[in-house]
Amino acid sequence: TLMFIAIVFVPVFAYVALGGFGSAHYQIQQLNPNFISLFSYLDGSKLTLITILSMMAWGLGYFGQPHILVRFMAIRSKKDVKQARIIATTWTAISLIGALMVGMLGFVYIKTPLTAAASETVFMVMINALFHPLVAGLMLAAILAAIMSTADSQLLVASSALTQDLYHVLLRRNATDKELVLASRLAVILIAICAALFATDPNSNVLILVGYAWAGFGAAFGPVILLSLGWKRMTRNGALAGMISGGMMVIVWKNMTGGIFDLYELLSAFIVALIAIIVVSLLDKKPGDEVTNLFQQIEQ
Repeated sequence: TLMFIAIVFVPVFAYVALGGFGSAHYQIQQLNPNFISLFSYLDGSKLTLITILSMMAWGLGYFGQPHILVRFMAIRSKKDVKQARIIATTWTAISLIGALMVGMLGFVYIKTPLTAAASETVFMVMINALFHPLVAGLMLAAILAAIMSTADSQLLVASSALTQDLYHVLLRRNATDKELVLASRLAVILIAICAALFATDPNSNVLILVGYAWAGFGAAFGPVILLSLGWKRMTRNGALAGMISGGMMVIVWKNMTGGIFDLYELLSAFIVALIAIIVVSLLDKKPGDEVTNLFQQIEQ
């Protein structure tokens, strides 16, 4: 709630401080008219097809994010899905528009241009400049709340996967509950250390790191989730082939540059994973009656 309030109020107060909607956009155009152009870079050159496809491909990542999917899995009833869909879509749309406005208005409101590394702090700089310290403190707490919300979800999903899916299933099938709890805690510590090491790189960019992880999850799990819900012919081996090929394709594509390789790695890896799932599943033996019956029950 705090984050939602902050992302709405900051651009509203920024518009007021700049003299209103028309005045703010006029000032943006005076600095750089390309800044508010949908299909141009800041230097005036037109967006390429690769860039447009790359931006659209971000949407594919949602299908494979474990910390997002668990929200759907935890819903109380299928009757609540329609209402949840409306609420989630509305909240996301307002939040993204607010974030976009913060970036655009910060371009004008902050007189001293931020460096490339500091540009990601524009939201915090705007808060400190627009509000009383007491209010600014509450707003900044909203940022921390958003970080903690995402971090604890990621840690929980990752530690659960390492403990239950890897350690318990492959290494210690007869592990006790106490042993699994200890393994889960150690997994959290290990993941936190890895995250801290990534954060120590002064040249790292949050958006680049998030985009890489987003592509990895989206390509590895997205196609599997979609086909497991809509294609009864998919097999276990097909799912494994999709996860492995999708994840590996992200790594390979990310390390290639120039030409077609400038395309966001999620799109290419997503397509490869889909193909791998379909081909391997068709070559594999058909799923058992249990899977077929389950699909029939859902269709009815």
